[in-house]
Amino acid sequence: MTLAKGDFELTPRTKVVFARDPDSERVARYFVDLVQRTGGATLPAESRVNATSKDVISFELARGGGSAATEGYALQVTPERILVSASDPRGLFYGAVTLWQLLTSAAQNTAAVRIPALRITDSPRFAWRGLMLDSARHFQSPQFIRQFIDTMALHKLNVLHWHLTDDQAWRLEIRKYPKLTTVGAWRVPAGPAAAADIDSATGKPRRYGGFYSQDEVRDIVAYASTRNIAIVPEIEMPGHASAAIAAYPQLGAARHPPAAVPADWGVYPALYNVDESTFGFLEDVMTEVVALFPSEYIHVGGDEAVKDEWQSSPQIQARMRELGVKDEHGLQSYFIQRMEKFLNAHGRRLIGWDEILEGGLAPNATVMSWRGIDGAVAAAAAGHDAVLSPGPTMYFDNRPLDTASPPGRGRVIGVEDVYRFDPAPAAIEARQRKHIIGVQANLWTEHVRTEDRAEYMTFPRAAALAEVAWSPAERIDWKDFSTRLPAQLHRYETLGIRYSQPPQPQPDPPVGVQLRNSHQLGMCTDKIVLSLEDDAPVQGERAIFLVDLMNPCWIFKSADLSRATRLVAAVGQAPFNFQIGKDVNAIPLPKPQSRDGELEVRLDGCAGERIAVLPLAPAVSNQAVTVLPEAQLKPRDGRHDLCFTFTRRSVDPTWVIDSIELR
Repeated sequence: MTLAKGDFELTPRTKVVFARDPDSERVARYFVDLVQRTGGATLPAESRVNATSKDVISFELARGGGSAATEGYALQVTPERILVSASDPRGLFYGAVTLWQLLTSAAQNTAAVRIPALRITDSPRFAWRGLMLDSARHFQSPQFIRQFIDTMALHKLNVLHWHLTDDQAWRLEIRKYPKLTTVGAWRVPAGPAAAADIDSATGKPRRYGGFYSQDEVRDIVAYASTRNIAIVPEIEMPGHASAAIAAYPQLGAARHPPAAVPADWGVYPALYNVDESTFGFLEDVMTEVVALFPSEYIHVGGDEAVKDEWQSSPQIQARMRELGVKDEHGLQSYFIQRMEKFLNAHGRRLIGWDEILEGGLAPNATVMSWRGIDGAVAAAAAGHDAVLSPGPTMYFDNRPLDTASPPGRGRVIGVEDVYRFDPAPAAIEARQRKHIIGVQANLWTEHVRTEDRAEYMTFPRAAALAEVAWSPAERIDWKDFSTRLPAQLHRYETLGIRYSQPPQPQPDPPVGVQLRNSHQLGMCTDKIVLSLEDDAPVQGERAIFLVDLMNPCWIFKSADLSRATRLVAAVGQAPFNFQIGKDVNAIPLPKPQSRDGELEVRLDGCAGERIAVLPLAPAVSNQAVTVLPEAQLKPRDGRHDLCFTFTRRSVDPTWVIDSIELR
């Protein structure tokens, strides 16, 4: 960026002009609409061959002119006119976005807006600047998907990785296999509240879900194209296949395949078998997928494929010997390589999570590295392209703020954490960094049930992602970004985009009361900490609890017991709908004194003196939060840590603290 003298004043006389080609007109009219929707002037737009007159904003697509870089653009502002030019329609679009950002860099309260005279030449650092949206765990409407695409475009993000299939649902209409959606797109949510929600039409628990018809997908893909966003669909294989196998049991490797789409989160053991008929099914599916999605890449998942079913199946073992495959990792490699050949034959490239490295990487595959950066390091060293998408930093289901709402993984990953992510770490040798084609953040939605929450969890962290993905390393400056972020938040507010922001301060508790909710209490351990939503009520607001699933235990730190004589606990119960394998056996189950169990309170540590026991019987039949009868406390000098644990006979349900009050 080079500054010059003077400025351009946007007035009611200003016109937007464009060259006589469809791409220039599309971008110009997009810019006009965006300015109007964010409270700016209504600018007239017209086609004009000669845009040298004064008081105009001109969009010119000059093949071989403008910026020579792919997706690059040039933006020139003089006191007389503004010119946005590019050699590629994508670059022209991004130039329009930058100009809009200049116009909205501060709240404008006057009719005239001034932009300093300058020249910008700009292009992105990475070709892949992505967000992944998980529509399998929770269905989002087509209208929301388009809105999400719109907001991505405002950040110059260009890849929507669309997670359409998983254990908990199959969301994409495949016409040759209708049961994938008539069966696979629906499930009964976990927990007693959903089990008691009876559909009067069927007399059975109401099913939850939805799917995208092929017509809806074509419309969304076409819409994304107007925003320069490629949609990369993900069709999971060979694992995360429970929904597909529930629809067509013959696809499974287990003797007893799932009878219905499951509702637990976590890793199921269900795998596709490796029969020729199953590969025929997957190739049929991919034939319809590539017809719907013109993107260069098709994502095949490949992650978390637990091999137990393959190991225990005589048929699978015989097939391995027939193929000359030495182990189950080699079988997964064969599986992925076979699908790659099919996709390559249809002019597409395969991308998968970093487990596709195991057993040998398919010849032309691209690796999406989620388990840290090791997958990208290995892929780049082998001469393969990679996209960096590592947890926890690039996992937007981690909470953006240390608050209860909305629920998500317990770790807090803030905007600054995302901004400080290094997409070219020292672990990747300089000569191999050319294989890092981009960065991506993932919004998994196990605990992101609603569309409002999906936006809340994504923005403004996506703004930090966008700058890391676009800007050269020497331009990354957290302090500078922080000064520009308020203007972006104002843009969100103007456009009605929900984003994460601290909650309104709550009034102090009455004098003599010490009150803390579960998010203000400490965790005893940090194993699988979730900000977990209750399962009840089915409709309406639900409580949200912070809990370590592997050790449901809370610490009320530094409680003043010198005048506390009563303890009031509000508790809830959430279904234990988590597939964590043998780890479930490590969850402690303190022996209850009664049939229904108790909440125990101990002094100065979880092995300390037990100072209160609150029976859970009043809460057993209540699906929502229950305030237990208060317990009497013996006053003690000074401040003490209090440990809260539940006695219980089973991991299901998970008893949780909502709040603790000392009076």
